[in-house]
Amino acid sequence: MDTFMSLENDQYNCSVCLDLMTDPVTIPCGHSYCMACIQDYWNKSNQKTNYCPQCRQTFPTRPTLNKNTMLAEILETFRNAALQPSVPAGSLAEPGSIECSFCTGIKVAAVKSCLDCRASYCKTHLHPHYTVHALKTHKLVNPTNMPTCEKHNKLLEVFCRTDQKFVCVLCITDDHKSHDIVSSETEREEKQVKLEANTRKFEEKRKAKQKEIQELETAIASRKHSAKKAVEDTQLTFTSLISFLKDRCSEVIKNIRDQEKTDLDRATDLKKQLELKLAALMEQEDTMGKLLKTEDNIYFVQNFKSMPTPSEAEELQTLKSVGSSENVRESILEFKGKLEHLCQQRVNMILQQALKTDIRIGDRVRVKPSVGTPKHKWGKVTRQSVGVVKTLNGEEINVDFPEQSGWHGFVSEMEFVSEQELLGSLTANGSFHIGDEVRVKASVVTPKHDWGGVTHKSVGRVKAIKGDVMTVDFPEFSGWKGFLSEMELIRSKASVQPSSPFKIGDSVRVKTTVTSPKYNWGAVSHKSVGVVTALSEDITKFS
Repeated sequence: MDTFMSLENDQYNCSVCLDLMTDPVTIPCGHSYCMACIQDYWNKSNQKTNYCPQCRQTFPTRPTLNKNTMLAEILETFRNAALQPSVPAGSLAEPGSIECSFCTGIKVAAVKSCLDCRASYCKTHLHPHYTVHALKTHKLVNPTNMPTCEKHNKLLEVFCRTDQKFVCVLCITDDHKSHDIVSSETEREEKQVKLEANTRKFEEKRKAKQKEIQELETAIASRKHSAKKAVEDTQLTFTSLISFLKDRCSEVIKNIRDQEKTDLDRATDLKKQLELKLAALMEQEDTMGKLLKTEDNIYFVQNFKSMPTPSEAEELQTLKSVGSSENVRESILEFKGKLEHLCQQRVNMILQQALKTDIRIGDRVRVKPSVGTPKHKWGKVTRQSVGVVKTLNGEEINVDFPEQSGWHGFVSEMEFVSEQELLGSLTANGSFHIGDEVRVKASVVTPKHDWGGVTHKSVGRVKAIKGDVMTVDFPEFSGWKGFLSEMELIRSKASVQPSSPFKIGDSVRVKTTVTSPKYNWGAVSHKSVGVVTALSEDITKFS
């Protein structure tokens, strides 16, 4: 093997004698040697042409050798520094730390690394970089390893994009000939742009998680306050009722507490997940920040692949909303004073509302009593108006009311209306019965099922009530259908038998104590709720 293949990784060693250069000379290709070594090398060579032992560049005639005075001055400074025997206390290299490239016989910790010299220096050997004019322009960084080529034992100086790796200058004319080769600075600039973009994305994600935590903490506080208020109002209301209602009071409180615990448990768990994710994001962001601050291009590019990307960050399912007990409290206040035989029906409705926290498309809703004026005004809608949710977009909601189609408002302004509540509110107050005379409200511009031949002045008779839809026989249109909320009563017709506790239009269900009805179950169950349509002695028909 030729002598130049066994060169050591020392910037100022002669590649022929492998020692610090003496009377250094620089040949036309830019490499430097001891004057005696290069002359002896050419004299012993059997080649007719002279060439550089390192890069193999040939010269038609033997170059004139002149002493490189500047390099000689640097080498002399190094020799003088190497002769200084004293080592400052605390400067010995610890295991795993970067050692000075020029200290021999003792391992001294490096204080700086030179990216131009590709060597590390202790405080003593670093001195020439501050005193020698030619070295003052070199770029000094914190101590770092100087990787070398495994094949040529040369410093890695350029980046091969074809093979995605750093190579030495000899590799360019060898294994990486005709490859896409760029400087480490160029490769870093390109990758730094990508890393900075990824860092900004991580920063945005971190801020978003912090905002979610803040919003969640606000929601938790509001949920606690709402639940506390609901419990207090429930206790004050139920304590004023008879002992029959006290049992239901405990039932309502228990359900409020259970739902509150469920909401807060979910919120607390999500907060912990968000905090863990935030910590991970901050740690990843800190890692990328440290890499961005490093001044060593090779270390930067080699560690770039290990940096996380935004796509690696799993998104957590966020808690869209927490429940509110406001509707429970309002229902309790409304419930106060109701008759005893309706108590169980109303309590069931309250419990159903307590578990209902989200409004969805298709739900029946109305404006909350606590809302003075909706954000987008009332329009033709009133507090008694009940509509169907058509679309939801974040906090915004679109509702089709009988009085106004496509009404626009906010979800926080609305409350859910169950079918049982709708029927109960209409029938318990004696609003509509089979046989009642009714007409379309003046506030309704166009009924949901259109006018037909009916007008605001038309008066018809209720033929049937099913759900929130009634069938009316008008002189202009027999079997006309419309929503209960679209109609108003003209004259109430009594159709309750004196001996019966029920009247037509009442909401009823089979008693829980009845195991098998007289005329069998059919498709009915204990949970089925129907409306009385006819009464005959002890027989009740309902739909």
